[in-house]
Amino acid sequence: MTLNSLAEGKSATITAVNADKELRNRFNSFGVVKGATVYAERYTLAKQTMEIRINKTRMAIRMSEADKVLISK
Repeated sequence: MTLNSLAEGKSATITAVNADKELRNRFNSFGVVKGATVYAERYTLAKQTMEIRINKTRMAIRMSEADKVLISK
């Protein structure tokens, strides 16, 4: 299951990040790493981006980026 399929208001644990080095480094700087608990805060109306929360950090990511993050509930 990937992050972009997580329902709004739900949480899951990150199991893997399958991204290139540049995107992986960006994710690491925000705490998007294996074992972290991620919350899907909200989606935009067009479903092109989503807001996620990890600990106290909130960030918006593209759905194409969220597709590279594997999760388990």
